[in-house]
Amino acid sequence: MPITKLLERNAREYGDEVALVEINPDVREIRRVTWKEYELIETGSSTEFRREITWSVFDEKANRCANLLMSRGIRRGHKVAILLMNCLEWLPVYFGILKTGALAVPLNYRYSAEEIRYCCDLADVDALLFGPEFIGRVEEVVDQMPKVKLLFYIGDNCPTFAENYHHLAANQSSVAPKVELTDQDDAAIYFSSGTTGFPKAILHNHESLMHAAVVEQKHHGQTHDDVFLCIPPLYHTGAKMHWFGSLISGSRAVLLKGVRPETIIRTVAEEKCTIVWLLVPWAQDILDAIDRGEIDLRGCALGQWRLMHIGAQPVPQSLIRRWKRHFPNHQYDTNYGLSESIGPGCVHLGVENIDHVGAIGVPGYGWQVRIVDDRKEDVRQGEVGELAVKGPGVMTCYYKDEKATREVLRDGWLFTGDMAMQDPDGFIYLVDRKKDVIITGGENLYPVQIEDFLRAHDAVKDVAVIGLPHPRLGEIAAAIVELKPGAVCTERDIEEFCKQLPRYKRPRRIIFAEVPRNPTGKIEKPKLRKMYSAEHLVASQVEG
Repeated sequence: MPITKLLERNAREYGDEVALVEINPDVREIRRVTWKEYELIETGSSTEFRREITWSVFDEKANRCANLLMSRGIRRGHKVAILLMNCLEWLPVYFGILKTGALAVPLNYRYSAEEIRYCCDLADVDALLFGPEFIGRVEEVVDQMPKVKLLFYIGDNCPTFAENYHHLAANQSSVAPKVELTDQDDAAIYFSSGTTGFPKAILHNHESLMHAAVVEQKHHGQTHDDVFLCIPPLYHTGAKMHWFGSLISGSRAVLLKGVRPETIIRTVAEEKCTIVWLLVPWAQDILDAIDRGEIDLRGCALGQWRLMHIGAQPVPQSLIRRWKRHFPNHQYDTNYGLSESIGPGCVHLGVENIDHVGAIGVPGYGWQVRIVDDRKEDVRQGEVGELAVKGPGVMTCYYKDEKATREVLRDGWLFTGDMAMQDPDGFIYLVDRKKDVIITGGENLYPVQIEDFLRAHDAVKDVAVIGLPHPRLGEIAAAIVELKPGAVCTERDIEEFCKQLPRYKRPRRIIFAEVPRNPTGKIEKPKLRKMYSAEHLVASQVEG
């Protein structure tokens, strides 16, 4: 069943109930508004901007979007890009595109002008909808995107090179267009996170999207009474596919624009959120703020919060132990996935398996998993190999890239490039990215293992371990260590702490610096290698 049918069902069955809430804590001035879904909430000395829409309004806005696009010639198979910050318009636009039979193409809001141009060209984008934050970047490349025939602007003060989306959509019919969709129709193109170079275009059909919704609901048991707090960017499969659990259960979701610990906790309390998906840095920041006394949990109404789950990166066991000390009644889950497997859920820990924290889990609902060697043959249990997954959520292909598709897709199996091992109980542990493995003096080092160890140090907020060139050993491990605010720690302190590791696993260089992460929480290791490899080479030559 196409995913659009769930929205239409919710509009029929829960039409007057709130579907989406947007909260922007950074708005500090009262604005005059006319839309009934806008509401100003006074919180202490600041003013929060809060908007909401019901399921019926959500569906009507999607229909208006679809009819506008179709009135301008958008049809089945066309591609329509979305370049918006998280906002109340994002999901109605996404579903409006799907209702035309066209493909939705979400773009990373951190893309430079050149990356916007590159991705629109790669995906053969016919139309682009963008927000006020991107006027300058779009204007810079608009003349270099001849395939993009339509430009719609969502916001105030429409630039001259685009058309005013709100004005045009308001005059369209709110009745759904008569477009029949099937599970096998192409639905969306997502882009890889780009941590290994320019992003690839990942093609998914409607079956993939629907399977993601079913998996999310099966794993986390969303009911109509749940309230999901969504903070990560909607352009990425992770946030959207977790929200699909709200879609399939017809429950409310809150889009929060901001990641400050106090804002997250206050929003959970005020909006009565029951499910919160966090990235590792945000969870760490919340715990640090509690420990510093900046958040007093005794004054927060958090009794309804039942589930905290984390994905997008390996989760340190020490973090979950700290979390359970402050939130002992929380269920916890972690999810593993890739954009190529329609986001999270092809492997998941499961709320019943918190005693296996550290593992990414077991095969998700409807998924199969293998761990293989370089010949694509299964390794023995306990051995490290490449993780491969198979299920209805595997991508159709890398769009317009047959060579890259053949490298990762074989007989329905997606070879992830992630190194993993399985314990005797069947739980899978992520060891590292295949491309991030460090070979030093003939020994394989898996950076994630060293990172997990170093994060247990009381002064360490975040850490990334990378390989740097070495004339004799080939590579050595270097640890980029980001300290907690106010923490005092020296290179000698880290070296002493690392004496608990086998000698060959100890980092040979300690660098105190910020650990860069992309919007989905993944460490940008290519950036770190580029930053420090040349510097390290010069230093080695000087020392030599």
